[in-house]
Amino acid sequence: MGIKERAKKDENNENRTIILHTFSDMSRVSPTVFVYLLKESYVRGTQKATTKFRVLQQQVLQILQNSPQPGPATFVVQCLYVLPILGQLYTEGFGHLMLSSFRRLQTVSVDLSEAQSLASQLVAAIMGGDVIYGDPFLIKLLEAFDIRMTNIQKAISCREESDGNLDMAKACIEPFISRLIQSESYTTAVTIMEHFSIHQSDQSFLEKMMQQNQFSAAEKWATFMGKAMVCATVQKYIDMKMLRKAYKLIKENDLEQEFSEAYHMCKESALKSLAEKACWDVAELKAHGNRKLLEYLVYLAMEAGYSEKVDELCERYALTGFVNIEDSQAVPPKTRYLTIHELVSEDIIWVDNVDGLLNATSLIEACKLIGVDCEWKPNYIKGSKPNKVSIMQIASEKTAFIIDLLTLSVAEPIVLDTCLKRILLSPSILKLGYNLQCDLKQLSHSYEKMECFKHYEMLLDIQNVFKERKGGLSGLSEKILGAGLNKTRRNSNWEQRPLSQNQMEYAALDAAVLVHIFRHIRNQTPSLNGKDGHAKLEWKSKIVSHMGNSFKLPKTKKKYKKKKVGPGININS
Repeated sequence: MGIKERAKKDENNENRTIILHTFSDMSRVSPTVFVYLLKESYVRGTQKATTKFRVLQQQVLQILQNSPQPGPATFVVQCLYVLPILGQLYTEGFGHLMLSSFRRLQTVSVDLSEAQSLASQLVAAIMGGDVIYGDPFLIKLLEAFDIRMTNIQKAISCREESDGNLDMAKACIEPFISRLIQSESYTTAVTIMEHFSIHQSDQSFLEKMMQQNQFSAAEKWATFMGKAMVCATVQKYIDMKMLRKAYKLIKENDLEQEFSEAYHMCKESALKSLAEKACWDVAELKAHGNRKLLEYLVYLAMEAGYSEKVDELCERYALTGFVNIEDSQAVPPKTRYLTIHELVSEDIIWVDNVDGLLNATSLIEACKLIGVDCEWKPNYIKGSKPNKVSIMQIASEKTAFIIDLLTLSVAEPIVLDTCLKRILLSPSILKLGYNLQCDLKQLSHSYEKMECFKHYEMLLDIQNVFKERKGGLSGLSEKILGAGLNKTRRNSNWEQRPLSQNQMEYAALDAAVLVHIFRHIRNQTPSLNGKDGHAKLEWKSKIVSHMGNSFKLPKTKKKYKKKKVGPGININS
């Protein structure tokens, strides 16, 4: 180490010693010296900014418990007066640091009244533009020292007792609020209005916020102003066709009677949104037994072609007067969906016993290419553990097998494990999936003791072949094959036995469509995915030849090995 480097190191150590010694005895340290030493501690720190902030926050908290004079609260405010001399780069950050540390103090400061008076003067100076701090800091300062209109009045008038006339305080605060509104800092303006109980009944202010999409600030201000302004906000949402926001305000403020028609429209909109996501059970719960809403839900099910849901709702709630879906001419024509008969030439085979499983395994092992998918019953309780995977679908171009995992994992776990290992570990069968990481992770969690769900050979996630992933598998099917998939049964009860024919077809389609999409990819033209046929071979590089239970398919190269298709696999056959 050279002389200069050694001298620099000695200087750093000396400065650190001085800082630590000073911080350990705060009784004679002035705010100016403390602010300077705080800056030195920050500048000489080698960690990232966020980490340094947290460390300093803890240190400042300890320092404030170490008898700074004339008291911790007053000392903090005095430091806030000094901080602007460090420049804008440090003022705001250190200001938040001092306030956050002060608010963490467990003991009530004996000098709080004096500090509140001094902080009120600082607030008045900030609002007047004499001291420069940002709006977020100002809000935290008001909250930390509970500064009210009377405190501002005393600070400005320099009198111990206020005569109840708050004109001077208003003359300071209201122009500041006006400047915030002019600069479109609506959230800060509303927060200060609410803090100082300053009412502004001009509805044009509400319209300004709504026009600028400042909806949170508009709702906060309307709630502060009272019911009439909340009603005006709800009406604005309705006029803007923002029914979800209108519904939220109606519910929060008990305005169902005032907006009964709009409330019903909002409920219908919510049900339609859930139906579009195939969350039929949740939609039914949200209807709360309301006959009008339940009838609307039946029409949504009819429109989606979900006949068993129509029958189920009509039977459960004694709903009558609905024509049969097949005979209905009132239902508008929907986008054409693929049917299982277009994709599978032979049949759908349900597998729930040993003989069926052994037979299915033999037939699947003769294939070079299969589509794999699985289904499980949705769990709508937030934070709860997902349900077990109920079924696994394995499809070739001829046949779709639906394996009852719930039954076989209990009745014949060893046979099930052995058979699935023969399929999933086979290097001569290319296994296709969509969003495979999710399915494999769910299988692993559902059946932790089964070895077949811990290792895989020859996987291709169709999702990773395409850069544009909008619309999920149905969207991809529509793009590649010209027709999408009907997803209305996606969130149905996959644990019921027997599954309905519609459920069976839905499940089989999800696996079978993968094979047909892949066939199209293999024979794709340059115009689909690139020029000169360069993208034609892209899918080969996406194949994962071996994968353990890390389940991170295309990104983490350390956890699995990628290879091109080996010579022993002929996917053209």
